[in-house]
Formats: sequence, C-alpha cells, structure tokens
Amino acid sequence: MAGSLVAGGVALQPSAEQVALSTNYITNFDFLNQYLPDTYEKEFERYGNRTLSGFLRMVGAEMPSNSDLIKWAEQGRLHTKYEDCTTGVLADDDTATFTINDTLVPGTGGIAVRVGQTIMLTPKTIVGGTATTNKAIVTAVDTTAGQITVAFYEALGMTNGNAGNVYEMFIYGSEFKKGTNGMQGSLEADDIFLENNPIILKDTYAVSGSDMAQIGWVEVTTENGASGYLWYMKSEHETRLRFDDYLETAMIEAKPAEAASGALGAGFIGSEGVFHAVENRGNVWSGGYPVNLGDWDTVIARLDKQGAIEENVIFNDRDFGFAIDDMLAAQNSYGAGGTSYGLFDNDKEMALNLGFTGFRRGYDFYKSDWKYLNDPTMRGNLTTGKVSGLLVPAGSTSVYDQILGKNAKRPFLHVRYRASQTEDRRYKTWITGSAGGATTSDLDAMEVNFLSERAVCVMGANNFVIFQG
Repeated sequence: MAGSLVAGGVALQPSAEQVALSTNYITNFDFLNQYLPDTYEKEFERYGNRTLSGFLRMVGAEMPSNSDLIKWAEQGRLHTKYEDCTTGVLADDDTATFTINDTLVPGTGGIAVRVGQTIMLTPKTIVGGTATTNKAIVTAVDTTAGQITVAFYEALGMTNGNAGNVYEMFIYGSEFKKGTNGMQGSLEADDIFLENNPIILKDTYAVSGSDMAQIGWVEVTTENGASGYLWYMKSEHETRLRFDDYLETAMIEAKPAEAASGALGAGFIGSEGVFHAVENRGNVWSGGYPVNLGDWDTVIARLDKQGAIEENVIFNDRDFGFAIDDMLAAQNSYGAGGTSYGLFDNDKEMALNLGFTGFRRGYDFYKSDWKYLNDPTMRGNLTTGKVSGLLVPAGSTSVYDQILGKNAKRPFLHVRYRASQTEDRRYKTWITGSAGGATTSDLDAMEVNFLSERAVCVMGANNFVIFQG
C-alpha cells in the first residue's frame, strides 16, 4: 500500500525581522514559577546548512572589470546555410532564381553567396511534388534584392519546383572553367558582439548601542562558523550569509530592463543573468525533463549542432536527479526486477547505492544536485516558471576581450566585478556609527554595510541547455 506525507509541511515563515522579537529570544522572567524549564544553551540547526551559494564558484571564476559595460565577441559559424529560400520556378526548369529571406538586409551584401559556388537545395516545406534534393552552381548574385540565380546539375532540372515551397540551401564547394578569373568578392568573419552590465547589490545590518549591551541567553551559531552569546552577532552574520547568497542568485536570475518597462523608467537597467542568457541565446528543453535515452538523444543531437563540448555538468533538482538514476538503472538487465545498479559487489554489509554520478552517450554528462532548485524559499516550490536543471559545458572558450584588446581564454560561465587600483567592489563591508568600535558618526548604533558591483558573463550560451517545467 502506497503511503503519503500528510503532516509537517514546509515552514516558510521568515526568521529574520527588522526588530528583536520575543518569539526569537527567551523572555520568561517569572521567578515565582517553581517549574523552571531545562534549556539547551545552543540553538538547534533545524534546517542544516541554509546557504545556497556555491554554484558559480564550482563552474566559473571571478575577474575584475573597470567599466560600466562588459563587451566580448563570439565566433560565428564557419560555413553558410540558409533555411528560407523561395522561388517561382516550376519543376523541370534548368535554371532558377531564389530569394534568400534569412536575415536579409537589402543593399548591404548581406548574403554570403558568390558566383561560382556550388550549393545543395532541399525542400523544407512541400506544397506540391516530391521532396528530393538538387545540386546547382551559382551563376549570378543580386545582393540588393537578396537573390541568386543557379543552374542545376540534374538533367531534369528543378525536380520539385513549386511557388509555395520553401528550401534550405548550403554551400559545399565551387567550380570554375579553365582560364577564368578567380572568385569575385570575399567574406568577412561573422563575429557576434555581446555585452552585459554590472549591477550594484547592497545590504545592511543595524543595532543600537543600548541593545548591544544586552547579552543573550542562548549560544548562537551560523553556517560560516560564527558563534557567541551576543544575540546581535547572529543577525549580523545571517545578514552577511544572506548577502552572499544574493550575490549568486542575482547573477542567476538577473534580467535586463526592457524598453518602456517601469524599472527602466525609474532608472534601473538590470543585467543579464544565467537563466535569461540561456533562455534567449541557448537551448531550452520545456515541459519537464528528459526521462529516457530517446529524450537524451534529442539533447545530444542539439549539442552536435552547437559547440560539441566533450564534458558537461547537469545541475539538477532532486526529481530530475532521480529520473536520471532511474533511466540509467533501466539500462541494466537486472534493473527492473533487482538492485544491480552500477558496478559493485552488492555485499550484505555495504549500503545499496541507487544513484549515479553521470553517464556517457556521445558526450560525458556528470550530474550534481543544485540546492538552489530544491530550496522551498527559492525555486524549490514553484509550479509556474519551474527550472529542473541546467546543463553547463565544462572548460573554457576563447573570446576577444575588448578590455585586454586580444583573445583570451575564459570559462563559459564567470563573474566580472568592478575594480580598479584604488577601488575594489568585489565584496565591500564597513562599519559606521558610534557603537561596536565604530567612530564615524554621532549615531548611537552600529551599522554593518555590504556592497558589491558585478555581472555574470555567459559565453557560448549556445552550448548550455536549460530544462524547464
């Protein structure tokens, strides 16, 4: 009989408030009560390690930048293919004029086809006739109209001509007659210029000098190892931990302010985060996640068309991780009716390992649970806008860095923070006021300030895959 979780639930009530509350600290001073409670001196860490950061440290690097704008160039494709070519020529014609509609800018020479090149034409959509291929040689090019005239190599000419058909076309070579001039015209490298801008993140913690004189009754600890009996220390350290998490989650979730948006009208420009970059320049798997080898073959086929990076890491939520484990276990002949997962002796003294760390199918795929996608206070409880995982290529790529003025090796995913010889804004923290050792103003309080200015650069986003839903 299947069971279910019916009690407990997920507590989402914030533990942080702007004032010290009686719900957080002992306030029972009734000394007439003979039944004084036994108290533990140290608070219990009921949620374990609550921090979420660490993803960017695992997959990327941090490096300085001294500008309001970060720009880089990425290589375009080496070969030319067009997917929206139309013609009015009918079947059996020996020559034809095609209009290339892909990213056509008339009058700019925007089509990368030259006289003498040989091309292959394949129907993409068929209105009439049979879907067969043709090969032809380019005899004339009209860059203003975005048109090319071709002569077919087949004796029957255009084998599937119809005015309603749309054709794909790619260049595979060239042919010239004896004693003729060379290729006319040259092609320029198709670089893709991208940019991002840093955003300023801030936080602060303040406590009055009078409250600092109060010693708490419970020993407090935080994930970074801070401990003590002063209650305000916990709040200060949790503010720091929360800010550390926001430094990463802001880089993941940041979105550029769109034209006519309220944020842009208020003077905020936003930034391009990891998810936004992959959704707009990368690959999106929607409607869940791949759960069988056929699904993964679809993902692999897409990666073949991109950079074909040998090693990739999948940062997944728990359900996605289990789905991969179950898929891999099913490949074992004993997977359906036994417990023969992976390679081990299944000794009675050892724990049964029902998980996998990765697999190879065309490429190497390693998987890692991403706490950010599981945490209920972040993306863990979402039903709309759910992200199940992110495939990140391992290694680095070569790009032209406009600050350095030369090609440089950069991780596919890395953070640029604002810095110069006199100002480093990677992670600034300072204390103001007149309490806690600060002597900067007549404010009877201690204020701890945090600031960072940074942006994330997603280079080669076409090699990333985001799994949604």
